[in-house]
Amino acid sequence: MPQHSRISTTFARALATGAIAVAASGLLVGCGSDDSTATSTPSATTTAAATSSATESSAPAASGSATSSAPVTSPGQAATAPPEQPEEVPGDFPGPSEVPVSADGQRFLAALKDKGIEPAADGTMAVSTADFICQSKAEGKSDADTMVFVTAMVGSEAAAAGKELSQEQATADAQTYVDVAHATYCK
Repeated sequence: MPQHSRISTTFARALATGAIAVAASGLLVGCGSDDSTATSTPSATTTAAATSSATESSAPAASGSATSSAPVTSPGQAATAPPEQPEEVPGDFPGPSEVPVSADGQRFLAALKDKGIEPAADGTMAVSTADFICQSKAEGKSDADTMVFVTAMVGSEAAAAGKELSQEQATADAQTYVDVAHATYCK
């Protein structure tokens, strides 16, 4: 390769690299930051004056086309305007503190207690576990797959109640949950 060709190739590469660096730094500078330099909110007279001057400057250009009668607002004003009337917060917000347990759920909880298992709190976690057991049965999942999740759920419920279960106890309790759910809860 001749000397002149190598120099121009090297020069072209250097020039391309420099152009890419300038473009990248321009993009980074253009991104800026989230800092704002505004020190006050525009007043209604400033907004009205800006709107009327914008309307006057665009009127001659739009004389040959259809005009719009919609009011002109700035995107910031429209996007940040508060609702006209604040909505009242419901009396039971954020919802009831306890979820009522159905009659089927009550039977399930009573059967668990008869088997020596005391569900945590109001029993909603145990009923959720029974719901899972029934759903797994309806979907045709294997007993082994169901037991993995039920054992974890039983362990979580015990932890919520402040109890610590061994792996063997958690597995035995999970089997009791499955048996009782199939006998009293799943339909």
